[in-house]
Amino acid sequence: MNTNEAFAAYEAVRHRLPETHCMGSCKRLSNLDALSDDFDVFFLDAFGVLNIGETAISGVPERVAGLQKAGKRVLIVSNAAGYPHSNLMAKYQRLGYDFAPDDVITSRKTLLHCLQTEPSRHWGIMANENLGRADIENLDLTYLADNSAIYDAVDAFLLIGSAVWTEDRQSMLEKSLERNPRPVYVGNPDIVAPREKGFSTEPGAFAHRLANRTGVSPQFFGKPFKSIYDLALARLEKPDLDRTVMVGDSLHTDILGGQAFGVKTALIAGFGFFGGADVNEPIRQSGIYPDFILERP
Repeated sequence: MNTNEAFAAYEAVRHRLPETHCMGSCKRLSNLDALSDDFDVFFLDAFGVLNIGETAISGVPERVAGLQKAGKRVLIVSNAAGYPHSNLMAKYQRLGYDFAPDDVITSRKTLLHCLQTEPSRHWGIMANENLGRADIENLDLTYLADNSAIYDAVDAFLLIGSAVWTEDRQSMLEKSLERNPRPVYVGNPDIVAPREKGFSTEPGAFAHRLANRTGVSPQFFGKPFKSIYDLALARLEKPDLDRTVMVGDSLHTDILGGQAFGVKTALIAGFGFFGGADVNEPIRQSGIYPDFILERP
């Protein structure tokens, strides 16, 4: 999937995404340092802002450290659901970042927080079993693989990681839901994620497909939906939304989510989703206008 196709895929599911009623000025700036005087709190996406795949974006670890040294609150707000939290913390440290574990707010963490108030269920889970059960060890779950009977036996579904997902597994999931509709909770609403070589297909893509084909309405946890921002805001004392900015590379997750929640927004144009491509036409087509456009993080 290329950038144009990914953009079109997000536009096709706008009816399931939050609405926004504000229009930013799209002020062009160089990088994160240019926002320092105007904001006290930075919500940073990970992919396309901190890193591309397993590689830190050049200069960003130093800029983030500079914001932290200046007394800014810097939190990661990311739709990273497939990896245990400890894996992410080790990755950020390896890439040269220094974040407190509680300041890394992921869609995985958001999903698990919300499940604390849900009834006990036997879950069928879309995830890579080789990554282990850290964070989810207390859930009654079975990994979804190639046995169709498992799909019919569980009470509900968790979609958190699609690295080992296949078309056959997607078909089994959809057919099982057609026979017996059940809750589907999506721990990563992303349709795609930028990698070193193109885009990966994420759980959100499969969730929207099953919704279109089965009529089951998935419940999403992560950007652009409100619950992940609520969890991030809980980490702050006396937050001032006017002095808080969401920085990300995606119009439909980072910018739309930040606007719907009521914080300022900054789109990264040179890395990640758009990767240096023109952002003016996608902004116009989508009607999602960020407050700022940064050439790089």
